[in-house]
Amino acid sequence: MTTYTSAVPAQRKGTTHRSPRRDWLALGLLMFPVLLVAVDNTALTFALPAITRALEPTGVQLLWIVDTYPLVLAGLLVSMGSLGDRIGRRRLLVTGGVGFAVLSAATAFAPTPEWLIAGRAALGFFGAMLMPSTLSLIRNIFPQPNRRRLAVAIWAAGFSGGAALGPIFGGWLVERFWWGAVFLVAVPLMIPLLALGPALIPESRDPAPGKVDMPSILLSLLAMVPAVYGIKAVATEGPGLTGVGSILFGLAMGTVFVRRQRRLEHPLLDMSLFRNRVFSMAISANILALFSFNGFILFLAQHLQLLEGMTPSAAGIAMIPALVATVVSGLVVVPLVRRVRPGYVVAAGLTFSAVGYSLVALGNHDGGPSLLLAALLVLALGVGTAETISNDLILGSAPPEKSGAAAAISETGYEVGALLGTAVLGSILTASYQHNLRLPAGLDGTLAAPILHNAGETLAGAMEAAAILPAPAAAAVKAAAESAFDSGVHITAAIALVLMATAAVLSAVVLRKVPKAS
Repeated sequence: MTTYTSAVPAQRKGTTHRSPRRDWLALGLLMFPVLLVAVDNTALTFALPAITRALEPTGVQLLWIVDTYPLVLAGLLVSMGSLGDRIGRRRLLVTGGVGFAVLSAATAFAPTPEWLIAGRAALGFFGAMLMPSTLSLIRNIFPQPNRRRLAVAIWAAGFSGGAALGPIFGGWLVERFWWGAVFLVAVPLMIPLLALGPALIPESRDPAPGKVDMPSILLSLLAMVPAVYGIKAVATEGPGLTGVGSILFGLAMGTVFVRRQRRLEHPLLDMSLFRNRVFSMAISANILALFSFNGFILFLAQHLQLLEGMTPSAAGIAMIPALVATVVSGLVVVPLVRRVRPGYVVAAGLTFSAVGYSLVALGNHDGGPSLLLAALLVLALGVGTAETISNDLILGSAPPEKSGAAAAISETGYEVGALLGTAVLGSILTASYQHNLRLPAGLDGTLAAPILHNAGETLAGAMEAAAILPAPAAAAVKAAAESAFDSGVHITAAIALVLMATAAVLSAVVLRKVPKAS
């Protein structure tokens, strides 16, 4: 088994006499695209009402404005990671930076919904070049495990911080400028990378990459895009022919992709990486940490806005302590793994996630948002801990020449974990809400059929119905909806608690032999 403290990369062009200061400056430059992609993932939410007013998209077009970017991004991460191994990770990063900046500027001034959808797809294409490149370059800039671990912690903090700040930042931009400012901000963020990156960031690549296999790229797209689309469809519409069929088609294409990789002399994705138990378990921990975090945010955001009456910006600000906890815990565990085996640290992080969910599953939600925010804080401590060490295990257990592919798999884990958290826990929450909702009798005489139907489907629909009812009926609808929603939250949290506790035990067992950091 490849050890955690892997050897110095065989090729690290231009870095023979690099100073530590130069390496940390390079890391600083790599944080710009990390922040950009993370913010871009979440900031669009606040621009959607303004986009709807300005461009008047249809419901289907609005859905594609939201979904096109993550679909293309997820579909190309593995291909772009392997491409970076072949042509050079810095070259791919700079190319992605140029493309992302130019397309962001063009998308900011989109005159039609079709233009905006095409721009979002192109941003997904260039965004897929950025994220695997940043993580794989960290692997080669910092070959020494202790310095690499700290660099990965900073990288993870930037990604988590950008994702959390996205809604707050997006809301601020839209309130003061126009919806296009959400996209236009990419231009100044890319300037430092493009101006200084070629001089400060060392190039690295696989010394014997082999040729690019185009059928494998097509198969990876046919596997990831339908699967991701299906997960999102199930999350928003429930299990249906479209969602389940897309997932099954993606799984079938994924099976064909894996079989082809095993036959190729130079595969797009080296499947032997997964034979390393450390690598595979670290990927699983990565996915589960994001699963727990995004699933929690799903019902917390609804609770804060619909039941507590917070604005989206206020709800985002209320989550800032959890953001700080994620960053701090990710940095604190870097020296900790010199005294405690990394597997136990990852297990502890997942245990924190389980404790956070236990507070929700067993607690009383009637006393305001304080319990849920405290649970989020505990959960965030666990996510920061597990994410930092699991990402470092992924990079440290993969051969240096395959760092691009390893980083791409890690990034894909981010996307899949986030989507699964929303889809699985969101579907359970929705089904429980609908099953437990008991609306007061007589509403069919005071509410239009579509509004009554929506009230029975979602918490937001119930709050919309309550807003147009007289006071006694409105209070009854709100109470019924809150009771059904809280019941669903308890059930969802209990399931997530069991899943996180099981994952913590598995991590401790599978990763127990990984040595302490030297």
